Amino acid sequence: MIRNHEGLIKSADGTELYYQSWRPENEVRGIVAIIHGLGGHSGVYLNIVKHLIQKNYAIYGVDLRGSGKSPGQRAYINSWNDYREDVGSFLEFVATSNLGTPLFLFGHSLGGLTVLDYVLRYKGEKPKLNGVIAFTPALGESGVSPIKILIGKILSKVYPRFSMNTGIDMKLAARDEKVIAYHQQDKLRHTLGTARLSTEFSSTLTWVQAHASHINIPFLMMLAGADKVTLPEGSRKFFEKITFADKELREYPESYHELHDDYGYQEVLSDLIDWLERHL
Repeated sequence: MIRNHEGLIKSADGTELYYQSWRPENEVRGIVAIIHGLGGHSGVYLNIVKHLIQKNYAIYGVDLRGSGKSPGQRAYINSWNDYREDVGSFLEFVATSNLGTPLFLFGHSLGGLTVLDYVLRYKGEKPKLNGVIAFTPALGESGVSPIKILIGKILSKVYPRFSMNTGIDMKLAARDEKVIAYHQQDKLRHTLGTARLSTEFSSTLTWVQAHASHINIPFLMMLAGADKVTLPEGSRKFFEKITFADKELREYPESYHELHDDYGYQEVLSDLIDWLERHL
């Protein structure tokens, strides 16, 4: 039996973010806090939920501003600090609700960049993390056309809320046709980007890549070798720069971007659980 709960938490600027949690009936051994990618939301990780619940982990997911059931223009932020504060407020809520329980931060796709920016920048008091997981993170080139990225850069200062379709084909998400059909029917998903997000993404990516060697927390990176949404090369380069000893890279050569839903996801989630068990 899985207990699902949903509610609202306030970010630093007062924005009310939607979150949900899944808990096992038995005592919780650890918590995985998930940050979704661009166009996603907290409800797209049910395979992860089902597998982790069996091992008595609790899972928390938040809809970042402009995503899912949270308010705001789709894919719009004033600055990357909006996402950073959303993650910080979410983690503080999760940690204070589960004092003393091991806590892991998991970021998928654009969420992978978001969590790495968070752990690299926050030097003061913050919830203690037992590890961070970057899951097909956006750490380099993406499937977005260079022309659209250029348009975003030009318009960011004069029309930051300008919105357009990213143009990323949903068929690049997974090889499983059922997964693609499910994505297409998901009313909470979107395929938009904004001019301001484009420039904020670029500057954050540059900064995070330049500070990779400052990672000082147990780190797991999971990559899809055939990923055409967030190309894996940038992630490999980031991983190579990490000097912290407790780092691990798992790559699945034939998999597409949605590693947790694509063919072979059972192996991926088994590897994830194996790493979590070693870091409890």
